[in-house]
Amino acid sequence: MRRLFGLLVLIAVAAAVVLWFLSAPGKLDEADFAGLAEPDLARGEEMFWAGGCASCHAAPGAKGDDKLLLSGGLAIESDFGTFHAPNISPDKDAGIGNWTFRQFANAMKKGTSPQGTHLYPSFPYTSYTRMTMSDLNDMWGYLQTLPASDNVAPDHALGFPFNIRRAVGLWNLLYLRDGPVIVFDSPDDAVSRGQYLVEGPGHCGECHTPRSPIGGLEFGEWMAGATNPDGEGIIPNITPDGSIKSWSAGDIAYYLESGFTPDFDTAGGSMVSVQENMARLPASDREAIAAYLKAIPGRPNGYPARGG
Repeated sequence: MRRLFGLLVLIAVAAAVVLWFLSAPGKLDEADFAGLAEPDLARGEEMFWAGGCASCHAAPGAKGDDKLLLSGGLAIESDFGTFHAPNISPDKDAGIGNWTFRQFANAMKKGTSPQGTHLYPSFPYTSYTRMTMSDLNDMWGYLQTLPASDNVAPDHALGFPFNIRRAVGLWNLLYLRDGPVIVFDSPDDAVSRGQYLVEGPGHCGECHTPRSPIGGLEFGEWMAGATNPDGEGIIPNITPDGSIKSWSAGDIAYYLESGFTPDFDTAGGSMVSVQENMARLPASDREAIAAYLKAIPGRPNGYPARGG
């Protein structure tokens, strides 16, 4: 019995060591940073709006130029607790003014903080990981031009066991992937560009795709809609079999530009901010997003039926 107990202890210790290494925060390779040019600030601004940075990191309710003050503080409710968007302004104390581009890129693509700890996936690094290093470099350059804020955002309010950051490393093993979600046989240039914008910086799937009980995206139900993590209602199915089934690619592009649906309804809820961001992109990018959404597989609704 004593030998059996000792063996079980050894197995438990070995398993703990393996899990510790498997859950370690990831880092980009040195080669990933090779060949980067000086940031293109105009391109960086486009990536800023495509990435929806202001939607979470500006002060709640900010309008106009106030959206460029990335002071943080937005509360993001979830089944795991309340996350608070941090200050990502160039302030050296409250924001990310002391970060290097290397640290920024590791946060965006690996979900790893400058302190070497996991970031929580309420920050959509699971989508940003598909961004090119060039686009990240341009975005980083643009962020440095924005005003600084000394606001200190609240800490996340998470209960046990969700407050154990190391466990996010095991979650990443299941859900952090940098390859395409949808594999097309021979996409045209517009669909390829739309795929990059939707699956990468636009992180559209983070809201429009249902999640597993532990919060990972159900990639087999990509864009099929989901329950609203912030409250009542649903995030609609935007596959070709969903709520925009009757919309043309032109209708989708116009909606992203103007906020008006083909039925003369308007964007509502959190989509208002998304649409305002998309309106700042080149028309060709909105058309590319529309082309991609018309090209992905249709899916049944990814959320429970509600009402009659």
